Amino acid sequence: MKRTRTSKPIILRRFIYALICAFIVAALSVSSGIASDKSPKPTLVEYGPGDVSSAHTHPKSAFIYATVLEGAIRTSVNNGPVVTYRAGQNFSEMPGDRHTVDENASKTEPAKLLAVFVVDTDEKELLTPLEK
Repeated sequence: MKRTRTSKPIILRRFIYALICAFIVAALSVSSGIASDKSPKPTLVEYGPGDVSSAHTHPKSAFIYATVLEGAIRTSVNNGPVVTYRAGQNFSEMPGDRHTVDENASKTEPAKLLAVFVVDTDEKELLTPLEK
């Protein structure tokens, strides 16, 4: 029996499509009032060329799963090493993590990041700047 090999770009597109569908379903659940105490909240973060976000934290209840959709993002969590994530790559942040570096890796190209927050619905602020 001959086995065919699926190319990585097709697998990546299918994964992203499935992920987007899951976010849409989650968003519809939240807006229709079906959600439980914790529910996913997808957020599209757009970085212009050279954009930098100040150091920050997210709610203590927030678990975050992020996928870079376009360009590249440089990030550091809890003063760890600075890592560059490119389109198609993803990372997560745990409740209480401190996001000390958050920036577009390019000075000339935009970048986009899709972040899914699983957070208590009572939380109103998803980002709190760290005091200097």
